[in-house]
Amino acid sequence: MSVKPLAGKVALITGASKGIGKATAVRLAQQGARIVATYSSDAAAAKELVKDIEGALAIQSNAGSVTEIDALVKEVVQQCGKIDILVLNAGILPMKNLENTTEEDFDKTFALNVKGPYFLAQKAVPHMAPGSHIIFLSTTLCAASTVQPNYLLYNSTKGAIEQMTRVMAKDLGPKQIYVNAVAPGPTGTELFFKGKNEQVLKMIAGFSPMNRIGEPDEIAETIAYLSGSRWVSGQVVRVNGGMA
Repeated sequence: MSVKPLAGKVALITGASKGIGKATAVRLAQQGARIVATYSSDAAAAKELVKDIEGALAIQSNAGSVTEIDALVKEVVQQCGKIDILVLNAGILPMKNLENTTEEDFDKTFALNVKGPYFLAQKAVPHMAPGSHIIFLSTTLCAASTVQPNYLLYNSTKGAIEQMTRVMAKDLGPKQIYVNAVAPGPTGTELFFKGKNEQVLKMIAGFSPMNRIGEPDEIAETIAYLSGSRWVSGQVVRVNGGMA
């Protein structure tokens, strides 16, 4: 029988009904973790995910609401007793340059991409034992010269995530809690493919020397590694096939 390195661990993954979150749930479950998957609106996709993962839970939660985040953590602890791995995957990707950003756009995007992860970490930490892991999601576009102006708002939130990762690792280090971020390059999710024609997809694939777009499971592989690492903290790992 193969050893499952995450056996006995509880993994809370936000935005896990599809894309990178779904791939991460499957990957961590394969390694023995008990999965709690949150979703915002697609109940059918969330139920489909947990149906095939023994002991998994699906919980609807607004990732940008501190009130709902507090309720989420209480429910997870009530049902599972603890949180060992927190993967902060939920977020939105608005295409907004400076001129076209409204205050509403700004507030909504920062609420979901920054405030939510910040306070979910805060609420989860009291229930995380030494050796636990917090993993944020950033983007390779924080470091890529190919970034376009309409990523301004989105990248602003991910810049905040990278600073949260760096400084939170210092904050939680005395508790022996590891904090890292994964920064994917272009990855073949439903959100990524939306609105892109074949010519655009070919151009984006060309940004990588491997001339292809990444797969969600390739990002999940790195998240799984960080979920069990013992001496990596405060790092942003760029998973992009050499794009940047």
